[in-house]
Amino acid sequence: MMFACFHLHRNRSSHTEVESLAAYVSNRQICGPSRFHRCPDRATTLIVWNSASGTVVDYKLKLSKDELAKEVKNYDALIVRSDTKITAEILDAGAGSVKAVGRAGAGVDNIEIDAATRNNVLVLNTPGGNSISACELTCFLIGALARPICPAASSMKEGRWDRKLYSGTELYGKTLAILGLGRIGREVGVRMNAFGMRVIGYDPITTAAEAKQAGIEKLELEQIWPLADYITVHTPLIPATRNLISTATLAKCRKGVRVINVARGGIIDEAALLAALESGQCGGAAIDVYPEEPPKQETTLKLINHPKVVATPHLGASTSEAQVRVAVEVAEQFIALTGKSTVYTQYAGVVNRELLKNVF
Repeated sequence: MMFACFHLHRNRSSHTEVESLAAYVSNRQICGPSRFHRCPDRATTLIVWNSASGTVVDYKLKLSKDELAKEVKNYDALIVRSDTKITAEILDAGAGSVKAVGRAGAGVDNIEIDAATRNNVLVLNTPGGNSISACELTCFLIGALARPICPAASSMKEGRWDRKLYSGTELYGKTLAILGLGRIGREVGVRMNAFGMRVIGYDPITTAAEAKQAGIEKLELEQIWPLADYITVHTPLIPATRNLISTATLAKCRKGVRVINVARGGIIDEAALLAALESGQCGGAAIDVYPEEPPKQETTLKLINHPKVVATPHLGASTSEAQVRVAVEVAEQFIALTGKSTVYTQYAGVVNRELLKNVF
């Protein structure tokens, strides 16, 4: 277990506090500037807001569930990444002490929101921090399904010249369906319009006017399935979106439809996708996220190794820019939560906002 500590002194400016906290969240203080681009996923930043010497920040790596449960009662707040699970047990262990849990990233499915709310613990994320990085990866994967760049590159490295084997298709004139028109979905729409694609989409919240601003024609789900040549999902993983891409929905699609998931594992039914790839109903898939990470399930491993699949190891937010951006965004919100800054006063990422009046 790696451990480090620093203080945000009371006489520091808000800007300095944000920079210091963000540097720890992004791992710069621990591993140096060369590692600033990627903080370990099992890093936990633990915070005491009201110590005698200012705000104390401890940084710990690879805490087990039991170790974290023992630690939390000594802190006011935690900042975590994707691999640290903040369970009801951990939140109960910190009851009366922990006031906030921050997620340096967009998804909060590794935090038990109901248990946090029950314990008067605010949960906040950084919804916009990795939008561009996730969007760009999505666009690259769409291109990789249209033109078989990955197998062609591997063939060249093996000394072959298989030019005739790797013919692809144009994106121009094809229809892209975006399921989920939040920040990432809309950014994808803007970029893929530039390729001459027809972009359609669905979202229960985004209005038709908002979608149109991004060049997306909003339709109902049942209208989308038979129209799409490509489908990319950009929704949270909630009961309504689990297995959104399933045997039933794939059967409604055009034969040869191609599917992309840079959102959350579980939105696509992997067994259904594998069967569709085998039958030819699905012409290809690009997958960056999995129900279990690292993947161990047999179906997932078969999917990863399928010749029509481009698989990447959850790289959506893995850019130097995104890592700095989410660290800064979560740091700004945590400084705002102290109520002592006149510069940082917003905490737009709070998920269970009904608690704000109870906690601060």
